Amino acid sequence: MSGVKLGDNVKVNYKGTLVDGTVFDSSEGKEPLEFVVGSGQVIQGFDEAMIGMNVGESKVVDIPVEKAYGERKDEMVMVVPVDQVPPDLNPEAGMRLEMGGMNGEILRVVVVNIDEKDVTLDANPPLAGEKLTFSIELLGSTTP
Repeated sequence: MSGVKLGDNVKVNYKGTLVDGTVFDSSEGKEPLEFVVGSGQVIQGFDEAMIGMNVGESKVVDIPVEKAYGERKDEMVMVVPVDQVPPDLNPEAGMRLEMGGMNGEILRVVVVNIDEKDVTLDANPPLAGEKLTFSIELLGSTTP
């Protein structure tokens, strides 16, 4: 068997942890994750880890920041005057929101701070700046 290659449809069980061991995502108790290798459906390091795996094989892979969600970017943190926030929103620190970006895209943001005049929003991916570790078990693989 030559193992998984780009373009293959795979089905995996996985567990993702941070450096301190905190589990941030897992397929445990859910359906296995299915995706096409190399299609951009998962982060680059996860995609690359699949190459060459055989059905039934398990592995643990460390994914550096640049092949995960990238570094945190200060320019992704925005301060918005509180009077520009819809009055029915009632933002609270930690709240996740979606807002329209300048090019019509949807930005997912987290409210990080609120005071009398401003709301601070962070559009960085929640795992930006983090090195990730995944335990992966390949359950199935098909070549189109």
